Amino acid sequence: MTATPPAGLTPDEFRQSLGRFASGVTVVTAKSGAERRGMTANAFVSVSLAPPLILVSVGTGAHMHALLAAPEVTHFGVNVLSSTQRFLSDHFAGKPGPEEAVPWFEHEGLPLLGGAVAQLVCRKHQALPAGDHTLYVGFVEYARYTDDDPLVYFRGQYHELG
Repeated sequence: MTATPPAGLTPDEFRQSLGRFASGVTVVTAKSGAERRGMTANAFVSVSLAPPLILVSVGTGAHMHALLAAPEVTHFGVNVLSSTQRFLSDHFAGKPGPEEAVPWFEHEGLPLLGGAVAQLVCRKHQALPAGDHTLYVGFVEYARYTDDDPLVYFRGQYHELG
């Protein structure tokens, strides 16, 4: 007879606990054919400097997950939002505003967001199933950045530095 593993925290307890970790806000972008998508993600981390790798966690039920899982999608973007881009975080988190307000631009065919404090172009390097998410590791092939202030998320609310 095998022992039943402990249940652990409830999803709400886990969310409330991890909400105490301040994070930046990113929008992951990708394209397949004419379809371009974005998804707000604060589960983003740098993995390695050499080689330059990042990781983003995408829920298996998200539209972005289906897009990133497609074999023809070889690249994705990560846009680190500026303190003036709360509306983009909301827009790509399921509270869409007018599409014409989204500052889309393309870098070698990959959709990115203008005005972000950093934009990364990543080649899909690895996809690791992890519970109800997939961890997408990206090899960073291109980056641009500014010295603007980032958008910060803490305890379920947006904040600014200073």
